[in-house]
Amino acid sequence: MIKAETARDPFASLLERVGRPAHRCAVVHPVDALSLSGALEAQKLGLIDPVLVGHRDNILAAADAAALDVSGLEFAEAPHSHAAADEAVRLAAGGGVSILMKGHIATSELMAACVRREGGLRTQRRMSHVFVLETPAWPKWILISDGALNIAPDLLTKRWITQNAIDLACALGIETPLTAILSATELVDPAIASTIDAAALCKMADRGQIRGGILDGPLAFDLAISPEAALAKGLKSPVAGAADILIVPGIEAGNMLAKQLDYLAGAEAAGIILGARVPIVLTSRADSPAERAASAALAGAYLAWQDRPA
Repeated sequence: MIKAETARDPFASLLERVGRPAHRCAVVHPVDALSLSGALEAQKLGLIDPVLVGHRDNILAAADAAALDVSGLEFAEAPHSHAAADEAVRLAAGGGVSILMKGHIATSELMAACVRREGGLRTQRRMSHVFVLETPAWPKWILISDGALNIAPDLLTKRWITQNAIDLACALGIETPLTAILSATELVDPAIASTIDAAALCKMADRGQIRGGILDGPLAFDLAISPEAALAKGLKSPVAGAADILIVPGIEAGNMLAKQLDYLAGAEAAGIILGARVPIVLTSRADSPAERAASAALAGAYLAWQDRPA
């Protein structure tokens, strides 16, 4: 996970891309120190203008316990976590905020409010999570999707997972991101469903159903990130050995891959959910305030990219 003392360095260029002024952000049920300190860190960096959504007394008690000053922040009263999620969605759907940020609330509880049809946040796209990692073992950012939201995505869901990740990569300044559709092999094998999906996604890109990136797959992980492995196996591909984006076959693979890079390879990580009317900063309980701020920066960069001149 991102350490507070080093968080600005890996994502310094990201912070520079974020448009100003800060975007209004509903922080959902921030009744613990990490939720509040993450929001305050993002505010200090000029990334968000926080609206604390939840029970005021509980939020103030958490702030007092952590010696955090939230006296100048806006509050939106909600009696409990379910109500806080509903109120945050209402604010976003009505244009009152441009970003949602998870506080001390279960992901399933927050996302249940976000995906509810009557909530007003759903679009034609499926919502999906994108990790953005920087690791000493790789010379550029690597995006991984979806390792946090869609459990066993079908082909059409994978289409939107891929498109959302490509859009975020473009928002980060990666022109025509190289996108590897991962499986256990580079061969299309009817016995391995993810290889069939990978081949279909590449054909969908050929037909313009996925835009903005160059796709190849199926690719095993080594082929996606190692030019030597691609050379040894005789694979000719514009993506092999140079991937910007790794699309995983399911949530287990994505979650394990991101956390292995985090804990074993010294990676710094941030992540958001795209596909709703507003970006959603979905943090883990273990995320530091700096990591939460970096994730808010991803949301800001994405919003700036959406608002770019046509």
